[in-house]
Amino acid sequence: MVQFLENHSLKQYNTFGVEAVAKHFALINNESDLEELVNAGNLKQQTRLVLGGGSNVLFTKDFEGLVIKINIGGIDTRQQGDEVFVTAGAGLVWNDLVNYCVDAGFAGMENLSLIPGSVGASPVQNIGAYGVEIKDVFYSCRVFMIKTGEVKTFFKDDCKFDYRESIFKNELRNQVIITQVTFRLSIRPNLNTTYGAIRQELEKRGIANPTVKDISKIVSHIRVNKLPDPSTIGNAGSFFKNPIISLEDFQKIKSGFQDTVHYCMPDSTVKLAAGWLIEQCGWKGKIIGNVGTWKNQALVLVNVKNATGAEIYAFSSKIIADVKAKFGVQLEREVNII
Repeated sequence: MVQFLENHSLKQYNTFGVEAVAKHFALINNESDLEELVNAGNLKQQTRLVLGGGSNVLFTKDFEGLVIKINIGGIDTRQQGDEVFVTAGAGLVWNDLVNYCVDAGFAGMENLSLIPGSVGASPVQNIGAYGVEIKDVFYSCRVFMIKTGEVKTFFKDDCKFDYRESIFKNELRNQVIITQVTFRLSIRPNLNTTYGAIRQELEKRGIANPTVKDISKIVSHIRVNKLPDPSTIGNAGSFFKNPIISLEDFQKIKSGFQDTVHYCMPDSTVKLAAGWLIEQCGWKGKIIGNVGTWKNQALVLVNVKNATGAEIYAFSSKIIADVKAKFGVQLEREVNII
């Protein structure tokens, strides 16, 4: 049976730790709970929000509708030759799944170690880090259709994955609920060590032939030293997307800023490091009132002391304006604004 609550605090359900109240709140432990919501007419409400780990959301006000907290767990595996298909419940903590796969020697997720959030949110955002994205290991997901109550399977090509984008974030936004995700991994590692920080750490540790566990440990080490722990200071990880611009626009920027941190993309566009852009505008480690940027990574905004979501949003707007003024680049928020 679905657990319903009224006027429920969302502070513990978002990693920014900002206070907001949901008019209606439902805790979902299995697909039958969703069927119950449909039969009772609760999903017909005009406004609703599906909440996973709350690590990619900023509440700027109370939510005057239904918040659906996904709490579906469980892990199953199926091996076929060198491939391993790992299926996990949408409510499972993402890093718990990564650790499970790394410990089992299943390769593919190691570069995604220590990313906050839940399994169900991973394909929505097409999360990625250190040269790997979810689309690289995604096989399929079970999706509950809110309007009809049907359960469908979406495969990789159905999801329209792009940089931090998917069909679930766009065309099907607020129309579906992901209940479980299946990943295609391998027992024969093809490790991605192209990211500079990983190569440097491998050399530092004298590791010539790294294992899946080596990469996971190194990525975790890099993240711990670079990013703040949400359990000690409120944050949602990277707040902005790395902007992708044309080669022509990049050449204009480079003419004035020779050391611009960038990555050349296969389609001849250029991805800029948003953190570097923000830092050049003097925002790294800067604090205004209750909000600041992290001292080790300007891309991360932190709730210094009981900030409201509105304060954090206003702070981010100032950063966007400064980057636009200095570089002519429009930063886009990666975090979902509610």
